[in-house]
Amino acid sequence: MDETALIRKAQKGDQVALATLLHENYLFLRRYALKITLKPSLADDLTQETMTKAIEKIHLYKGRSKFSTWLISIASNLYIDMCRKQSKEELMADTETPLHQLKWEFAHRQLDWMDVVDELGKLSEGYRLPLILKHYYSYRYEEIGKMLGIPEGTVKSRVHHALSLLRKELNVNDEG
Repeated sequence: MDETALIRKAQKGDQVALATLLHENYLFLRRYALKITLKPSLADDLTQETMTKAIEKIHLYKGRSKFSTWLISIASNLYIDMCRKQSKEELMADTETPLHQLKWEFAHRQLDWMDVVDELGKLSEGYRLPLILKHYYSYRYEEIGKMLGIPEGTVKSRVHHALSLLRKELNVNDEG
């Protein structure tokens, strides 16, 4: 059954269709949550909250974007709300060492990624989220703006600024 049919059934109350839809998008959503939170336990919480919100609000999904885009929008907004409630210091004060755990997860894949993860962790959410959505998930600036509830020009500015900060910290030239 294709995604559109699953969505229609889920919106009509079909619990199996809803479970299938969420199951098919779980890994994608978890990876996104891990990239924006940089903490596995927080990513798990955010993924769970996003799934719960999607279940509650499935009837509001209009199909104007991909379902996964809608989930990312929910996750991004939940994360921004989470950050507003707690200062960044409180989020990072957990007993867990988030960057260490992420480095371990990525160590066998790409050693250079570990340096990027360190620097991503230093960026505020306002810069990190648009950067990840643009350069990892390849969303258009307009889509990112809609997901995060900010103007397209602000998205472009934040992505550019985040890239500049990363290049500076990683000593990478614009020439490549």
